Amino acid sequence: MAVLFAALNGEWSSVHAESTVSYLVADGFDYPVGKPNAAGYRKARGFYPNGHLGEDWNGDGGGNTDRGDPIYAIGHGVVVYSDDFKMGWGNVVIIRHAYREKNGQIAYIDSLYGHLDRRSVKLGDRIVRGQLVGTMGCGPHDMYLAHLHFEIRKNLAVGMNRSDFKRDYSVYHSPTAFIEKYRRLRPEFRRVPIPVDTFKKSNPNLLTIDRVSAPDFRNGTQIASIGEGVPITRPEVPAVVEEVIRQQTDAKPAEAASDRGIWDRIMGFLGRKR
Repeated sequence: MAVLFAALNGEWSSVHAESTVSYLVADGFDYPVGKPNAAGYRKARGFYPNGHLGEDWNGDGGGNTDRGDPIYAIGHGVVVYSDDFKMGWGNVVIIRHAYREKNGQIAYIDSLYGHLDRRSVKLGDRIVRGQLVGTMGCGPHDMYLAHLHFEIRKNLAVGMNRSDFKRDYSVYHSPTAFIEKYRRLRPEFRRVPIPVDTFKKSNPNLLTIDRVSAPDFRNGTQIASIGEGVPITRPEVPAVVEEVIRQQTDAKPAEAASDRGIWDRIMGFLGRKR
């Protein structure tokens, strides 16, 4: 299987080659800002099921004073998504973590970091707790005040396809509650298989659309898209209508009956022609 591994900057990634990656079990989880305890930051918006599925974190200074601040990985893990998702998301990183439950079983979560100004990790990277994953941003086209949208998912199939899944505790953890529960875990120096390629990687917001070119009109001819120097063909207008239009735009003083509608004028003109 080693021949399938892709060498990237001295590190290898099997995310595209097989369904699991061997990596460290998390020894605990920290906050993604102001590591390790979110010093200098506040939770501006919390998690609630069937509503806001994560937490929004802001610097204490408010506004955009925290734009560009470092965002950190909450624990050891493997990057399973790193891309600009466009739409209301912008730059997003998802890291998959293995950890040991209180009953001794290995479990997995995904941590999501959204609206980043910059991403500092790529797909397949192995991350340690507290490592820089990006910087705080304002979303695509600066559509928000700077903040971090942060989620923790227990369902590894969600990815960027949230609309396909329930919006409750069967799929999501309350981030702060999870971090506080698993703040410190017994250090383990063994590696475990971490599943990857568990969600759709396609991004519907990156569909390309062919540019539509309107004809370029100059000096009575149409050029470029139809052919340079081709005379413009105008639709035929009935002579009676042209005559009425000419009368309407004539510079002569208006007649007494000028308050009549154009249809009455056409009928009157036809009557005079008989």
